[in-house]
Amino acid sequence: MNRRFVTPLAALLPVLVLVAVAINVTAPYVALGPGPTFDTLGEVDGKPVVAVDGIDADDPSGRLVMTTVGVTDNLNLAQTVTAWISGRYGLAPREQVYPPNRSKDEVRAVDQALFSQSERSAELAALHHLDMPVDLRVGTVAEDGPASGALREGDRVVAVGGEPMTTAGQVQRAVGDTPPGEALDVTVDRGEGDETVRVVLGARPGEPDKGFLGIGTEEVPDVPFTVTFNLADIGGPSAGLMFSLAVIDKLTPGDITGGKSVAGTGTIDSDGVVGPIGGITHKLTAAAEDGAEVFLVPTENCAEALTGAPDGVQLVEVDTLGTAIDSLEALSAGDMAPTCG
Repeated sequence: MNRRFVTPLAALLPVLVLVAVAINVTAPYVALGPGPTFDTLGEVDGKPVVAVDGIDADDPSGRLVMTTVGVTDNLNLAQTVTAWISGRYGLAPREQVYPPNRSKDEVRAVDQALFSQSERSAELAALHHLDMPVDLRVGTVAEDGPASGALREGDRVVAVGGEPMTTAGQVQRAVGDTPPGEALDVTVDRGEGDETVRVVLGARPGEPDKGFLGIGTEEVPDVPFTVTFNLADIGGPSAGLMFSLAVIDKLTPGDITGGKSVAGTGTIDSDGVVGPIGGITHKLTAAAEDGAEVFLVPTENCAEALTGAPDGVQLVEVDTLGTAIDSLEALSAGDMAPTCG
């Protein structure tokens, strides 16, 4: 073969090998970036994202936008490098998102369960905030637990230790704050008036210094309407805050957004406590691209949020559903609201 052709081919061969490797070898990473956004006051596939049926619900203006993180899997080496260079995406070891001992379907099932729980907690938090009736009941009683024989499934919990109870979280905290071995009064309603029973607490599994009743509690709305969430194929618990705000906005007159486009994120429990989430900087990017003017940031995410705050988006710090409502009302009135930093 002519040497004029052999030399260029010899030089080109390593490049071709590298290109083949970059295209055909899968990297052990996933790319994380801005995901889809959804206006919880709007519609998806012709249905309200949050539907309130059975009453004449309000039709608020403004937007309450939940944000998500997009995950791109099965990256080859070339795509991994491109994602890293772009600055728009972050890379994470694949095993952090898809543990090696779980299939993708198993991971998706867990995420869906967390999402369903966030919907339930969001509805309950909204109803509690609006002082609407929610029954707190004993759902299960462990056969060998401290409350066996004293409490019954279906008991409506009225008070623990003499303190009125309205949420499962309140019960858990009241019991946990009482040392194991001490007796605790639990007041319940069994349909014939209040009855107080005394239970000697055991030790909470894994937390031997905390009291343990051995019951599961459930909160059952007692309202003349139903709340339905119509988002599919979304996982995780981080939509809770924005769902709660949408329920409240539809159950009350006026607009809690003041007509603004408000985005946000955060888990929520039935007590209305807002918890931290992952991927805050990607969610901020998604919100900014969606036109958000305000972003509600869980307190524990504020420091990270400040590292990727987009221009023109006000970061409002929230730790409870109540503070989120107060901040939105303040902004609507032209006043200041607590901000990150």
